[in-house]
Amino acid sequence: MDNLLSSEPHTATERLVERTIFASRWLLAPFYVGLAVSLLVLLIKFGQKTAKLLSDAYLSNSSEVITNVLSLIDLSLIASLVLMVMLACYENFVSRFELEDHKYKPSWMGQVDFGELKVKLLTSIVAISAIHVLEIFMNIGPASDHELAWSVGILIAFVLSAFLLAIMHRIAPATHQ
Repeated sequence: MDNLLSSEPHTATERLVERTIFASRWLLAPFYVGLAVSLLVLLIKFGQKTAKLLSDAYLSNSSEVITNVLSLIDLSLIASLVLMVMLACYENFVSRFELEDHKYKPSWMGQVDFGELKVKLLTSIVAISAIHVLEIFMNIGPASDHELAWSVGILIAFVLSAFLLAIMHRIAPATHQ
């Protein structure tokens, strides 16, 4: 049946609709530019937190320093996540980058499909939420048992979701063959 459909000539209207739909992928480009702007905002926040860490270095106890460093790690993981989503989604949905001979091109660019991106995204979310739970443990005084339980429960849900998504991604190619 697919051969029947593909062998029929397309009308001018069909070609116009198909080209319009295909060209609409460029409507996603402003989203990725917005993500690039969000990287700038994250950089500003990272700079602010770094300056605070440095200015409070002598007055802070080790627990506060560790919490502030975890906050910096959290921001850097989020920034890396935004960059990965921005580059991989642009390449998967809009257009390929022409960077074959660029010496600083990340090795994963051009090789991350949507399924792999979902696994990487959820893995990053697990790492970010684990850091959040660790920050709560470091500052256990202000956190209630209820908040701590919910944070750990959400982390476990993220871990299980990431695990199941990774399993589904791994067995999916086997079922397509």
